[in-house]
Amino acid sequence: MQGHSQVIDNLNLLLAGELTAIDQYFAHAHMYRNWGFNKLADHIEHETLEERDHADRLAKRILFLEGQPDLSKREPLNVGQSVPEMLRNDLAVELRVVTNLRKVMALCESLQDYETRNILLKLLDDTEMDHTWWLEKQLRLIDSVGLQNYLQSQMEDAPAE
Repeated sequence: MQGHSQVIDNLNLLLAGELTAIDQYFAHAHMYRNWGFNKLADHIEHETLEERDHADRLAKRILFLEGQPDLSKREPLNVGQSVPEMLRNDLAVELRVVTNLRKVMALCESLQDYETRNILLKLLDDTEMDHTWWLEKQLRLIDSVGLQNYLQSQMEDAPAE
C-alpha cells in the first residue's frame, strides 16, 4: 500500500528517536551495571528491548507503506555521568518522543491514515504510561529519600552468569 510521503518521512523521524533511545539506554545500562547498580541496569535493559520493539513496529509500518526505513539516523546522544543526570537525560529523550508521536499522530489523522495513528497511539501509551512515568518516579525518589539512599536501593546483587 503506497503511503503518504509525509507520513513515511515522519515515521523515519520517529524511528531515529527510538534508535537514539536504544543507544543511550544501552550505554546507561552498562554504566549502571559497572557501578554495581544492578536493579537500575536490569530495568534499563528491559526498556532497551521495549524501544527496540517500538523501532521494529515503525520499520514494519514504513515498509508496509512502501517506504524505506532509515536505520542510519540518530539524534545526539546524551550519556550522563551520574545516576541523576542519566535519568534526566533518558527522561528528556522520552519527552521528545511523546511530543513527536503526538505531532505525527495529528498528521496521520489529517491525512486520514488512521491505522498508522492507531499504531502510534500504542507507542504513545507505552512511552507515557511506562517509560516516562518510571523515570519521573525515580527522580522523585531521589528527591524524597536522597541520592545515597536511592543508590543503595539499586545495589541488588547481579545474578550469576
